[in-house]
This record gives sequence, structure tokens and C-alpha cells, in this order.
Amino acid sequence: MGEIIAQTDTRQSETRARIAEIKYALYLMRQNPLVLGGLILVIFFIVLSAVATVIVSPDEALKLEFGQSYCWNNSIISWTPLEAACPAGTNYLLGTDGFGRDLFRMIILSIPLDLAIAFVIVLTTTAFGVALGAVAGWIGGKFDEAILRITDIFFAFPGLVLALVFAALFGRTIQTLTLAVLLVWWPTYVRLTRGQVLVEKERTYVEALKSIGVNPARIVLFHIIPNAIYPIIVQMTLDIGGVILTFSALMFLGFSPSPALPELGNLAADGIGHVFTAPWLIVFPGLTILVIALAFNLVGDGLRDILDPRLRR
Repeated sequence: MGEIIAQTDTRQSETRARIAEIKYALYLMRQNPLVLGGLILVIFFIVLSAVATVIVSPDEALKLEFGQSYCWNNSIISWTPLEAACPAGTNYLLGTDGFGRDLFRMIILSIPLDLAIAFVIVLTTTAFGVALGAVAGWIGGKFDEAILRITDIFFAFPGLVLALVFAALFGRTIQTLTLAVLLVWWPTYVRLTRGQVLVEKERTYVEALKSIGVNPARIVLFHIIPNAIYPIIVQMTLDIGGVILTFSALMFLGFSPSPALPELGNLAADGIGHVFTAPWLIVFPGLTILVIALAFNLVGDGLRDILDPRLRR
């Protein structure tokens, strides 16, 4: 009976400690207005992605109206003397693209695609990189050396250049472009996880687990990785903005499967030949990419400050 009471008290103490930790983390976040602003923007873009097709009907928004190509009728911003007038009775907040479609609605429909691809790439590369890095760090020896040399090869080339090569080899579809970015994004997580595992496996609690015969896989999976996960979470948050920038760059450089695809880099690419006659085509999609990347970077920096004990003192 006494043992059961002791276990219950221990669980309650752990629960209280976790609640206190969460409250303190939220307090630290509130103290940094930039991080708080980034978090609000991230939540906004995620919610917008979830309801984008409710706000904007894809069938209606993607309808091509070539008679209204590159027109601007927003009186708040004037691009004179280079602006093109829109047909009477129309109202386009951010003008139209080369297909006569409302640019504002195109941006709303583009955000879910870019965010979904970014989350898929980051989650997939994290799972693969953490698994490979944990095994390499735990086993060591020739296997570890082989993994390090492979990652060195990938690090020796700029990620965007490698992605361009893979995209050129595999073709121009959303799936192949996603795979191209995936193939160049995993080495960072391998190196980061390996370093964390090398540090954690020398700690006393790991030696204690070994001494009582705990399975090595269980030690790595249930003890080392949970204790090493915080830097990985921070890296994931920072990488979401980086992936969006890289994927949009591929689209901007002409690897889009269709010029009519609503994607932020693709929208900006449509305006590259009309910089002086329709500057809104580059300005507004570019600003959207900038704000999304900045929001996730601010949150990532905030998480680093919150999760790193040395920065919390």
C-alpha cells in the first residue's frame, strides 16, 4: 500500500513539475514580443491554410480571364505611370496575374501548398535523420565513419544546386520537386542527432541502464532521444522557413510543373518578365514568403532560448 502511495506521489510531483515548466516557458515567450509576434503569425498561417479553400473557391479563383491580364485597380498603392487599368466594375486588391486571376486569392491558395510541402519535408527528413544519426552515434566505429563521409559529400555542395540537379533528373512534378528537396535536407539532422547522442550516451543514467541490462534500442529510443530532442525541435522550426524558400526558388527558376499552379515562387516567376509593368506580381508573393519564413525563424529562436537551460538563467 505504501509503495502505491509513493508511486502516486511521484507521478503527481512529475505532473506538477511539467506544468510549472510549461508555465515558465509561456512566461519567457511573453517576455519576448518578437517571438510572440512570430508565434501569432505562425498560428495565423496554419489556420489560413486550413480554411483557404473555404475562404476562396478554387474553381472560381483559378478561372482564367486573359482579358484582365496584369491589371491593377487598388487606389491605395499607385504604380503609375506603369500600372494597367482593370476593366470597369472589377475590384482586385492586389491586382491580377498573367492569366487574369486575382493575385490576392492566388496567394491565399498558394500558402497551404507551400506549408504542406514544408511540413512533409521537415518531418520526413527529421525522422530519417534522427534514426540514422542515433544509430551512428550509438554504434560508432566504421558505420559512424561511413555515415559521416556520406553527409560530408552532401554538405560539400549547396543544397539548392543539388535540388536543381535532382529536379532536372526526376522531372517537374510536385512529388519529384518535393523529393528533390528531401534528398538534400536530411544530413543536418544526422549530424545534429549524432552529436547529441554522443553526449548523452556518456552520462551516468545511460551507464546505469546498461548495468541493469536494459536493451540498447530501448535506451536510445526511450531515454537518449527524448533527452536530445530539444535542439532537433528548434532546428525543425527554423527549417520550415528554409524549405519554403528553397521550394519557392525551384519554382521561381522554372521547375514548376505548370505556370498556372498557385504557388508563391511560381507567382513571382510569372512577374519576372514584367518587373516594370506589373511589379505587384513579384512584390506581394515575395513579401508573403518573407513573412512566413521570418515567422518560423522567430519561433525557432524563441524555442532555442526557452529550451536551452543555459539561456534561461
